Amino acid sequence: MVKLNRIYTRTGDKGTTALADGQRRSKADLRVETYGTVDETNACIGLARLHTEGPLDAMLGAIQNDLFDLGADLATPPTPEPLPYEPLRIVASQVERVERDIDALNAPIPALKSFVLPGGSPAAAALHLARTVCRRAERLAVRLADSDGETVSPEALRYLNRLSDFLFVASRAANRDGADDVLWVPGANR
Repeated sequence: MVKLNRIYTRTGDKGTTALADGQRRSKADLRVETYGTVDETNACIGLARLHTEGPLDAMLGAIQNDLFDLGADLATPPTPEPLPYEPLRIVASQVERVERDIDALNAPIPALKSFVLPGGSPAAAALHLARTVCRRAERLAVRLADSDGETVSPEALRYLNRLSDFLFVASRAANRDGADDVLWVPGANR
């Protein structure tokens, strides 16, 4: 599907890039910013994976692959004319897998009695960073979906929403199932 034998093409030197269907857009275009922020989320997860192993690492690896699917989905806006290929789209089964992973990770973790501050362990801190970048990607996707003439699939929006939930629960799992969570103490420094 993808063959890259040349990394630079010079086609973006004037501030534009091509979507998957070939149309040129400004690199500051909201759609480009949205899938760029999905890519940034993926990079944050890659950093977090330097500190994970076992089932959590496998879940994160699957998510990284999904995020490339999501980027392809966002880079291929629906067109009135059929494309010469079947565009890659996020599907319900990907969202459902993330939900099952959330449930599996969350099962042994005690309920929270306060908000959690980002930190505890290197993995948890990196997963919190990924969560906040994911939330930004979600806000951009919602803004894109609300823009005239633009479409974002409901499954793509569901995936981003669920992913930020997953990353929160994963950060708690990385903190020894919440034992090393750093809890917010309201007004502690007054």
